[in-house]
Amino acid sequence: MRRLVASLPLALLLAACSPAPTPPQTAAGQAAPADATLGSAQWYAWVDQSLGIDDGNGHGPDRGSAEWNQTVQRKLGQEAPQSEPGSPEWQQSVDALLRTRMPSS
Repeated sequence: MRRLVASLPLALLLAACSPAPTPPQTAAGQAAPADATLGSAQWYAWVDQSLGIDDGNGHGPDRGSAEWNQTVQRKLGQEAPQSEPGSPEWQQSVDALLRTRMPSS
């Protein structure tokens, strides 16, 4: 019991000195939006940037269109959700997958 009590201040000190957690990063290194509603313009933009669908000059399928959804599926490859592309379940799966991906080096 004494060991536990003696080590408690050290554990608290280490916890206090730990760096704050950083927001999740996608493969493209783009921080995941903290409060973007699934299907919102901000969410579509984040997915678009994360997967490199739009070339940055406005060339690419319209966000949220059937063509865009299929492009997302293709970019995700084997990890792509099995639910209907564009459905709320699909958006939730895409969001969760992109938020858990580590940045590529």
